[in-house]
Amino acid sequence: MAKSRGGRGAPLGRRISRRRFIQIAGAGIAGAALLEVTGCGGGGGGGGGGGEFTFSFGPDPSGSLQELVKRFNGQFEGEYTATYREMPSDTGQYFNQLQTEFQSGQSNIDLIGGDVIWPAQLAAPGYIADLSDRFPEEDQQAFLPGPIESNTYDGTIYGVPWFTDAGLLYYRTDLLEEAGLDPNTPPETWEDLKAQATEVAEATGAQNGFVFQGSNYEGCVVNGVEYIGSHRGSILDPNDSSVVTVDSPEAIAGLTTMASMVADGASPQAVANFTETESQEAFLQGNAVFIRIWPFLYGLLEDPEASTIRPEQVGVAPLPAGEGGESVAGLGGWNFMLNAASQNLDAAYEFVKFATAPEQQKFRALEGGFLPTLQELYEDQEVLDAVPVIKLAGAETLQSTVPRPISPYYSDMSLRLAEQFNGVVKGETPPEKAAATLQEQLTQIIEQGS
Repeated sequence: MAKSRGGRGAPLGRRISRRRFIQIAGAGIAGAALLEVTGCGGGGGGGGGGGEFTFSFGPDPSGSLQELVKRFNGQFEGEYTATYREMPSDTGQYFNQLQTEFQSGQSNIDLIGGDVIWPAQLAAPGYIADLSDRFPEEDQQAFLPGPIESNTYDGTIYGVPWFTDAGLLYYRTDLLEEAGLDPNTPPETWEDLKAQATEVAEATGAQNGFVFQGSNYEGCVVNGVEYIGSHRGSILDPNDSSVVTVDSPEAIAGLTTMASMVADGASPQAVANFTETESQEAFLQGNAVFIRIWPFLYGLLEDPEASTIRPEQVGVAPLPAGEGGESVAGLGGWNFMLNAASQNLDAAYEFVKFATAPEQQKFRALEGGFLPTLQELYEDQEVLDAVPVIKLAGAETLQSTVPRPISPYYSDMSLRLAEQFNGVVKGETPPEKAAATLQEQLTQIIEQGS
């Protein structure tokens, strides 16, 4: 993957041929175009009239989204017509384009396929519709709790979860066994991970013990959220997003653990410049014992062009817990949101119901490896067989995720978070100083925006 999944700059598509996907995503496809799957374009302004509507999302090299649109249009022929508008693969560009169009009031987009970090940012200025009447709590209960939380802002639901992602720990079972450790017992705490990473690397000659995403970008923010959360800390008060809590002892403990990965020699200094691309390359080329990354990595193990190691050499587990804390997986993934100015909300929401139904979520899991957001599909044997990372990591790991700070000011916050977390990884910024700086910066962002 070229950039963070489920974050700023995250490529969007996935494919059975993961090698081709990496090539496409790495190219940073920019510029938007209307891909008229049915030969029928969306209207202007509010998105056209009648049953025609325009759906925006980034490129999908798997082809499963295009097939989904065709299925919908076939099933509702003569009643509704969906047009897929392909947006930039870089989600920062995608988000900026949405904001520009919404501010001008000239967007033809009715339905948005959007990142998990977008709902609060688009809801606060009134760009997306309140879905409380269309998506009541009894319907929400069928979905994973983390994605539902990501769609909730100020007590109101603004999106419907589409597919999800969660941070996971991958490890070389063959190297653990070679070092005399039990390959079926991965580390349960960060301290255990540091000890095993160092021991196994020394015993086997592996170049690196543990690699993760520590560069100054969104992926580092997700990693920081996991370290902080695993020590029972938080960045914003979970019950009041206007209150900054990053300067707490628990959050500082999490950042201290993050810094210790490099300081104690478990991770190379180079992780301070690692995104998904560099960290996955190190692991797939056999140069790391452990890696923290997203579920997509497992599919790459099956591609001999992408990986020198095979799936049978790799184990998958929940991320370690902090001292006195618990395992925390950062949430990634994508949601459906409705343009509040659209004149086609009813038609667009029919597509939401169609695309998030069990049959369609299962189809995209089987065809594209996309992790479903419906809880029932984590008990579907066909899905478990087709997406083995679910069984290996444990369905409960993918069902227990923590979103990044839910705030209308998240875009500004994430820049500060990435900068300070990266400084912590580099060893240039003490955890206490990073926490104090962020406490001041994030508080100021909230006060200026209020």
